[in-house]
Amino acid sequence: MKTEKLLLELEQLVEQSGYAIRKEKGTFRGDSCVMEGEKLVVLNKKKPEQQQVGLLARVLQDQSLQDIYIKPAVRKHLEELWDRFERFKDQEIEELDIDLEE
Repeated sequence: MKTEKLLLELEQLVEQSGYAIRKEKGTFRGDSCVMEGEKLVVLNKKKPEQQQVGLLARVLQDQSLQDIYIKPAVRKHLEELWDRFERFKDQEIEELDIDLEE
């Protein structure tokens, strides 16, 4: 699955999990937060799509996704990313080489 397509799929899943997504430019990494009672994910548009995918996968890792349908190809990528996060949990998202295209 192409990175661009996976990014769109993960954005939809994050929104279905109750988050609003904001895409901004700046010198920040991006993260999730709760602001004035609203769950929010801020993505840095200047970061590569692979890093944006990594951030969204981290947000989804902490969510209960039992009631949300996830396409098998997307689930496979998520599980691979979550496994990689666990193995390299002491490293930053930017340091992980996330190769999504097959």
